[in-house]
Amino acid sequence: MTKPIIMAIDDEPQVLNAVARDLQVQYQNDYQIMRTSSGNEAMEAVKELKRRNLAIALFLVDQRMPAMSGIEFLSEAVKLYPETKKVLLTAYADTDVAITSINSINLDYYLMKPWDPPEESLYPVLDDLLSDWMNTVPIPYGGIRVVGTLWSAKSHYVKDFLARCQVPYQWLNIEKSKEAKELLELDSGKDFRLPTLFFPDGSILVDPELSTLADKVGMATRAQKPFYDLIIVGAGPAGLTAAVYAASEGLKTIVIEREAAGGQAGTSARIENYLGFPNGISGADLTRRAITQAKRLGAEILTTQEVSSLRIEGPYRYVSLKDGTELSCKALLISTGVAVRRINVPGIDKLTGVSVYYGAATSEAVYYNGKKVYVIGGANSAGQGAMFLARFASEVVLVYRDKSLQKSMSTYLIDQIRQTENITTLANTELTAVEGTKYLETITLKNNKSGEYISERADAVFIFVGAVPSTEIAGDLIQMDGGNYIYTGPDLFNDGSRPKNWALTRDPFFLETNVPGIFAAGDVRHGAVRRVASAVGQGAVAVSLIHKYLETV
Repeated sequence: MTKPIIMAIDDEPQVLNAVARDLQVQYQNDYQIMRTSSGNEAMEAVKELKRRNLAIALFLVDQRMPAMSGIEFLSEAVKLYPETKKVLLTAYADTDVAITSINSINLDYYLMKPWDPPEESLYPVLDDLLSDWMNTVPIPYGGIRVVGTLWSAKSHYVKDFLARCQVPYQWLNIEKSKEAKELLELDSGKDFRLPTLFFPDGSILVDPELSTLADKVGMATRAQKPFYDLIIVGAGPAGLTAAVYAASEGLKTIVIEREAAGGQAGTSARIENYLGFPNGISGADLTRRAITQAKRLGAEILTTQEVSSLRIEGPYRYVSLKDGTELSCKALLISTGVAVRRINVPGIDKLTGVSVYYGAATSEAVYYNGKKVYVIGGANSAGQGAMFLARFASEVVLVYRDKSLQKSMSTYLIDQIRQTENITTLANTELTAVEGTKYLETITLKNNKSGEYISERADAVFIFVGAVPSTEIAGDLIQMDGGNYIYTGPDLFNDGSRPKNWALTRDPFFLETNVPGIFAAGDVRHGAVRRVASAVGQGAVAVSLIHKYLETV
């Protein structure tokens, strides 16, 4: 943790050196000692420290400075640091000014110069003031601060990205936080854009692209090499597992993820049926462990990089990234998974990311503490989302189309939902409209059994209505079914015939596509069992088959 600051300000070099020397002797173990030689210079330093959210415990300021006196400096500085202790260094002639300032700026103490010996005239005074400050003023948060508004889709996407990547941050709502307004006005006056991110080093990002943000927080967004043994597209459970096995077995491996790693599983508040975790594990925590393991074994993992297309040339497979980069490899694994299916109901587009969310949106749940929220969907992801939201919302309503949850949801989740007092369920029901100007106000539900429409007040809606495969990169190169899921292995055979244009004498391997050397694993596959354990198993099996393929080229 960064030490709190004691700032000494005096325009006389000899006096300033003496002040800094005495402060260092007594306080250097617990405080950072800063010195400046003018009020204007000190004010600029104070603004920068405020941007960096660093704590100032004490101002020790000379009264008689040209351009800006000690009282004038303190009058401005307390606007940014109202709780900092204030001590004025005065001459005998300044006593009246000092006494007056006790009332005008809440001056804590004034010291007559010279103060020798400091053990008698300086340290006892400062010790009392610093002790009082330490016991009453909380140390400011030392990480990333995100200033935005809850009713902003852009603010939501930044928070969601940081949360999914497990990057700690402090949220400051411009509508409720005085500190948020002060920070924005300090940097840009009244002309600002949201979200604005403030970093511990004093730098600022305004409404950043996620790739820019990923760069700033230290994530890899550019490949280290132009050529790899294995390129994995998609960093869900299948892709990360493949990276662990491939890297551990000596393959030069890179994983390319267009958003945050983890896939659908990474957004799950709690996975309770994954082997080895009797108390369950969050998708984010499972993802973090997998990333750490893959990197430790030598795999590269790129985030916020999107693959735009694939091509083949002789024995090599190429991926083109949207930033214009092209990477090549001997073998390619597509593990892009699925995305939450979007629904088309009146009013939903303008409120998406603004009190209407696809998925659990764990970064937003806490802001609906004591509110009424609706979860739309009847599968495991919806059940897990409802259980998570019930920790915050006063009422969670689970809405699903079927007459029962038995077909689509695990029994353990159904039992948990029934036992949770603030969760209610609506069967045979679907969402037909959402309404609100700045944020969600009401929703319309239709009972498919009776045909009745009802309007309900709602503070937020979280949608889990199935998934669509993320196979845009495949184009016409990879063979897919009518739902755009990728055919692999035995599913490629049509009436016993091998895939069209398949020129090899062997059959496609179990997870191989119609293009030799291009494999698929996880939820993106046709007929895949959509469970985390299944995706993990396929990721491991894919690497074994890739080794077999590499032996033939």
